[in-house]
Amino acid sequence: MTELIVDELITQTANRLFSEICGHEAIQNAETVGEAPEIWAAYSETGFPWISIDENLGGSGGTLLDALEVLRLVGYYSVPVPAAETGILGGWLLSEAGLQVPEGIVTVLPDLGPDLTIKVDGSQVSIAGSATRVPWARSAEVIAILFQDDGNNYVASVNASDCVITPMTNMAGEPRDSVRFDGVVCSYAKVSESIDAQSFRLRGALSRVALMAGAIEKMSQLTVSYTNDRVQFGRPVARFQAVQQHLVWAAQDAALSRMAAESAGIEATRGKGDFEIASAKLIANQAASRATKACHQAHGAMGMTQEYPLHHYSRRLWSWRKEYGGDAEWSKWIGRLAVAQGADGLYPLITGGSRVL
Repeated sequence: MTELIVDELITQTANRLFSEICGHEAIQNAETVGEAPEIWAAYSETGFPWISIDENLGGSGGTLLDALEVLRLVGYYSVPVPAAETGILGGWLLSEAGLQVPEGIVTVLPDLGPDLTIKVDGSQVSIAGSATRVPWARSAEVIAILFQDDGNNYVASVNASDCVITPMTNMAGEPRDSVRFDGVVCSYAKVSESIDAQSFRLRGALSRVALMAGAIEKMSQLTVSYTNDRVQFGRPVARFQAVQQHLVWAAQDAALSRMAAESAGIEATRGKGDFEIASAKLIANQAASRATKACHQAHGAMGMTQEYPLHHYSRRLWSWRKEYGGDAEWSKWIGRLAVAQGADGLYPLITGGSRVL
């Protein structure tokens, strides 16, 4: 099916763009400043942030698989922009609600949290309270919020300028800000009942899987290159058996993560890919843990320096693996699903995935 094939031009264009605008110094500077407006400007000119969103609502068209391929390359190059939040998450919520997607950055609230109160009042909704760890809130034009009221699901479109934003960061130096809503009034619209907190969390997990697959792949390649160039006792350290074991582990995890990401993306594009997404997030989380240990061990002290790029990938991986569900959450989710199928349904679930549910 042609709709399940990524447009090769997207991969080529993204590779060329990111290799030009996202060098070591640019990433370091973005972490210091807290944002990268020049990189975002170049990125947005291509239309990449809005791939998979209806053109009539401000999107660039294309498929979810196309958008996930861009995310994979964002992870591969450690591009410091809110790629997942603007398109696959925030843009998706706004477009599904029939709300216009802005030309600027969109972010989302990963969780509503207990400190947030949302009240529907006629054609508007008022929001009070606070939210933490909001990605890139300081740079956003709009904050998209998925919420439920009286059994229905809605999306609110909040002007970020109406909020009080306190800059915070994650382990990788990416913005994860605190946002206070002092009775903010904004527009909202209803979405289908299939777009709820669980489907949003799964989509968030899928976005992180794509990012992590790219980062693990680049981290593995970087380690192979370094250990082949580094000479000790008269030969490249890559020829030592102990080092080769680390290289194999990293390469295995890179291949496993990418395969899981692609499988989950295909099933999500076809329709309902909950089982594949949950499994892929668990796989990517565990792969990130193993691969970072192997790659840092192979690099030795060099991998711990700011001047060398390995930390751009390892710190992002350890941050992303905790977002939209850690190992325990998805292990339990998959376990409950498997138990619900019964003894006779376990094998069909493993081989058929979401299509048998």
